[in-house]
Amino acid sequence: MSNLSHVDEHNRPSMVDVGDKIATSREARAQSIVVLPAAVLAVLDGDEINTRKGPVFATAIIAGVMAAKKTHELIPFCHPLGLENCKITISIGGEKGNEAIIECACRVHHKTGVEMEALTGATVAALTIYDMCKALSHDIVIAETRLLSKTGGKQDFQHVG
Repeated sequence: MSNLSHVDEHNRPSMVDVGDKIATSREARAQSIVVLPAAVLAVLDGDEINTRKGPVFATAIIAGVMAAKKTHELIPFCHPLGLENCKITISIGGEKGNEAIIECACRVHHKTGVEMEALTGATVAALTIYDMCKALSHDIVIAETRLLSKTGGKQDFQHVG
């Protein structure tokens, strides 16, 4: 028998049965980092990049929230959740000041966690930045996506580092 939660006793893919679990408050935060080349940074105006497609970060925030709400439609064994909150922030930072740092925080009162929703929201926001800026440069790199923290459920998690 596998230790993986999405594999049944016959070693076949299976959705986790959360029917007997207690609904609790669950939160998760995820981060994606997009490394922006000089050609993209050259059009940065304050805290926004404006292209012919529109305001990049504002659009990425909307896309990320929309994606987080649809995570169960994208990832086969995710449960449909009515998110109570999904907040995405985007800032410019990093050691060289050339990274768009995307954070997605999701919250729900449910029987299952929201890690995948937070990760999906951050990832789709990163992909949206790439899509809207690719006319300026294809040297954009989506460098990393990771879970920063989660609370609720069996155990809490906090990324250290």
